[in-house]
Amino acid sequence: MSSPLTPLRLVEVSGAEALWLLEGSTLGRLVYAQRDLAVIRPAHHVWEYGRLVVRTPVPVAAVPATATYHVDDIRAVSGTGWTVTVSGPAEVITGPDEAGHYRRTLAGWSHGPHDTLLRLHPKTVTGFRLARAEA
Repeated sequence: MSSPLTPLRLVEVSGAEALWLLEGSTLGRLVYAQRDLAVIRPAHHVWEYGRLVVRTPVPVAAVPATATYHVDDIRAVSGTGWTVTVSGPAEVITGPDEAGHYRRTLAGWSHGPHDTLLRLHPKTVTGFRLARAEA
């Protein structure tokens, strides 16, 4: 049995496992640069057809050409869990049928007109499991 003093270790997972972890979650953070500063916004997501669809409180005008999405499940007490990061081109979903579908199926935040749906096409996917090293 490991104790709180057992060293932590970070183990990289395959891209397939990282996408499996992403698919099993619904909440993450959209990360992008604006005026040379990192902007981080909460978001709900769904993984469908090899694309990540994200609903986030970001003004449409601020949506970058490329974005990063980060999701994790880390247990504070044990320091164990996992983390996944996906980066790639982002586009705003504007089609009324598709947008309507995702507005019905993805939770959003009330934040004035800033309720944006994005499609992120992953170019890079990285994932790690956080675990205790066995003695």
